[in-house]
Amino acid sequence: MRLLLDTANLSDIRYFNEYYPIEGVTTNPTILSAEGGNVLELLSEIRAIIGWDKELHVQVTEKDFDRIIEEAIALVSFLGENTYVKIPATDVGLKATKYLSKRGYKITVTAILSEAQGMLAANAGASYVAPYVSRLDNLCADGVGTVKQISDILSFSGQKTQVLAASFKTAKEVLDVAAAGCHCATVGSSVMKNLLSHTTTDTSIARFDSDWKQAFGDVTILSLLNEGKK
Repeated sequence: MRLLLDTANLSDIRYFNEYYPIEGVTTNPTILSAEGGNVLELLSEIRAIIGWDKELHVQVTEKDFDRIIEEAIALVSFLGENTYVKIPATDVGLKATKYLSKRGYKITVTAILSEAQGMLAANAGASYVAPYVSRLDNLCADGVGTVKQISDILSFSGQKTQVLAASFKTAKEVLDVAAAGCHCATVGSSVMKNLLSHTTTDTSIARFDSDWKQAFGDVTILSLLNEGKK
């Protein structure tokens, strides 16, 4: 399962883009609001950090159909062709998705809370549908189960649309949607770190270092190899 980073924090984006195998960055109005400042400069800096080949997902803020179309086209013109325009799952959103996808624009239909919404968005031509996992769980629904059912529906019907799971509280949720057949997930910085960190890994590495230094001191294999070349 491919992973994207769900943040607009430039420091986090620089770090994870350098060290982690992320495919891009997703944002939404709430995420951008948390950073404040000049939104266009922020988005431009995010694009500069991740480069032109990685995905950048940006949500429209207009509500009227014609204005959504205008905003979507302007966003892609500003941020490059590998920009995915996020459009909420509404009737106007479906209409805009149909219009834009037929003209080659990449659309992520967001705020998906049901299998039916996911199916409709895929039929409208969405590149991604983004179900909210933890949000569903908080509504006493089954977030991971919904992701699986949407994935199955898209697979059975031969749709090219992929599932981009979102809204995670724990690393376990991320692993669960991966096991459920999800194509991609967008994950916040803290959850992304939890996918890698483990106290037993840390103690194992500390033991490796201790045993090695006890036997060989501060020498490393690299230093031995370099010494052998002399």
